[in-house]
Amino acid sequence: MVVNSPCIDLCRIDGKSGFCVGCLRTLDEIRGWKTMADHRRNQVINDRNRRQAKLQLDIDDH
Repeated sequence: MVVNSPCIDLCRIDGKSGFCVGCLRTLDEIRGWKTMADHRRNQVINDRNRRQAKLQLDIDDH
């Protein structure tokens, strides 16, 4: 089963966390998505809640 990209066309990298504020991937993950193995794609998507919490903490610290 192919894992679709989580991109929502809200592309802006947060300078502190390094995550895209839209899809919560790093630049390396975004660049490598097309060649990334499905199990790795699932790991990235399953890590979304932790990444969202980190991004929110970084925003709240500003």
